[in-house]
Amino acid sequence: MLKHTLIHPEINAIIGRAGHHSKILIADGNYPASSTLGPNAQLISLNLMPGVVSCTQVLEALLSAIPIEAANTMGIPEDDPYALGGDPPIWTEYRSLLKKAKLNIKLAPIQKWDFYDAVASRDLVLTIQTGDQALWANLLLTVGVRKPS
Repeated sequence: MLKHTLIHPEINAIIGRAGHHSKILIADGNYPASSTLGPNAQLISLNLMPGVVSCTQVLEALLSAIPIEAANTMGIPEDDPYALGGDPPIWTEYRSLLKKAKLNIKLAPIQKWDFYDAVASRDLVLTIQTGDQALWANLLLTVGVRKPS
């Protein structure tokens, strides 16, 4: 029986094999997940319908199960037609969840086209496609290390 809140069997199997510096992408409902997978990545589709499952729900479950050492958002080009003129509201939700998990991690944007390159790297082990409709909700997590108790 698992003690953490993440109960999805395939996701648990993938993160169980992931090591330090492995990357996990939580993708929003607009992200082209199937065409941007890295060579070692698996795609889990949790996009049941618009808004379900959300990126924040996936982040909360992952935070219960694995150590995270970095979190990168997709940087927003100023000339992008979907630019919001500031941080998207979902980034505030991510910061709140990271703080609740007692992690001292700052969200670090990676410019949009560089973000796609980062996701296509051999370090990406998992993309979780959500149905989240929030703009700029993509979140790339770097797995940390388990500290001795």
